[in-house]
Amino acid sequence: MKKLALAAVLTVVATGAFAGGYVQPVIDPIIVVEDTSSSAGGILVPILALILIAAAVAANN
Repeated sequence: MKKLALAAVLTVVATGAFAGGYVQPVIDPIIVVEDTSSSAGGILVPILALILIAAAVAANN
């Protein structure tokens, strides 16, 4: 009878060890690195606009 009682107590204790709550998984954050544009990209559009304006003025004369 003692063995049966001991087995019952150990069973209750062992099942309590596995009865944990939900643990949220740890997810590493995603790091996004954006390439910056070069400084030539900011001057390219105005230069092309000046060339097109000059071509339009030359075509009208």
